[in-house]
Formats: sequence, C-alpha cells, structure tokens
Amino acid sequence: MEKPFCPKCNHPKVVKSGIVGGRQRFKCKKCNYHFSVNKIGKGIDSYYVVKALQLYVEGISFREIERILGVSHVSVMNWVRQYKIKAPEQYDYRPTYKVLSHAELVKFMTSKENLQGSGMLLTELGDKFMMIKWERFKNS
Repeated sequence: MEKPFCPKCNHPKVVKSGIVGGRQRFKCKKCNYHFSVNKIGKGIDSYYVVKALQLYVEGISFREIERILGVSHVSVMNWVRQYKIKAPEQYDYRPTYKVLSHAELVKFMTSKENLQGSGMLLTELGDKFMMIKWERFKNS
C-alpha cells in the first residue's frame, strides 16, 4: 500500500499512527496532523446512474427503479439529490413500462394499434430494451 500525502499540508512524509474504526491512521511528520485514508467504496457504473435518472424523470418510483436496474433505491435518491434533478409533475396516471427482448420489441412495433394514442420512450437496458409508455392526452 502506498502511503498517502497529508491532506492538510500535502507533505509526502507520513507515518502510520494506529488503527481507528478498522481504518489505518497516519501522522504527518511536517505538521503533526493525524488523518485516516478515505474508504474506497463500491463504485457503480455511470451507465446505471444515467438510466436511473432517466427513469426517475419519466415518473417511475425509486423502488421500481431498484427492481428494474438492481441498484439500491437509496442510491437513486442520493443521485437525484446530488444532480439536483427536479421531481416530475404529479399526474393522474403513471407510466407503464415493459422490458422486452429485441424480437419482442420488433413484434410490438409492427402492430399499428400499439403505436397510436400514446407517447413512448425506448431505452437500451443491457441486452434488452425498456419501453416506457404513457397516454398523450388525459381525458377529464
């Protein structure tokens, strides 16, 4: 393991100074500052962050996004906060979604009645495709 630089004075001369909370502590030889190295967390591919935010903007709930992408709903909430994404307007209806293979998608798109009277968003989801569909106009 390579020794870190002091976060206070950026000096390279640091020595080990015990373990606190299961993490190695260091002491800077120049300014006598004690610090712990940051814990390296499990990183999530930015592909899933973008997909989760797209789904959120389309009105899909945090829990549904968790089920679709396999990413914690808490992570999705944190990303929404981090990137300052505005909550979608509340409508009287919710979008419906389907996860389809390429063959299923082609079959669905060839039927004219499936394409009329509603808006649709298609997005790639790994080796499958997600179709989000909602009514274009809501009758009062």
